[in-house]
Amino acid sequence: MTTLLEWSIAFAFICILLAMLFCTVRLLIGPTAHDRVLALDTLWMCAMLLALMMGITFGSLIYFEAAMLIALLGFVSTIALTKFLMRGEIIE
Repeated sequence: MTTLLEWSIAFAFICILLAMLFCTVRLLIGPTAHDRVLALDTLWMCAMLLALMMGITFGSLIYFEAAMLIALLGFVSTIALTKFLMRGEIIE
């Protein structure tokens, strides 16, 4: 049973890293700013998932706290970037 769990975690790591690679490519060559913001949003979600997977693998709570911080900062930064793209300013 543990080998199945180990294989599943390894497969999840590979999928997350592949998604991060695709998001990085879209972030670098995105044709519009909206595509780049969406790629950055997906990239922080993948980073959060990677931290969660490391927390599951190593059994440490610090990774779960790091994932929570990544989620909070990523959400706030996405809102700020989209507000900037819509209005041209962040603070009213």
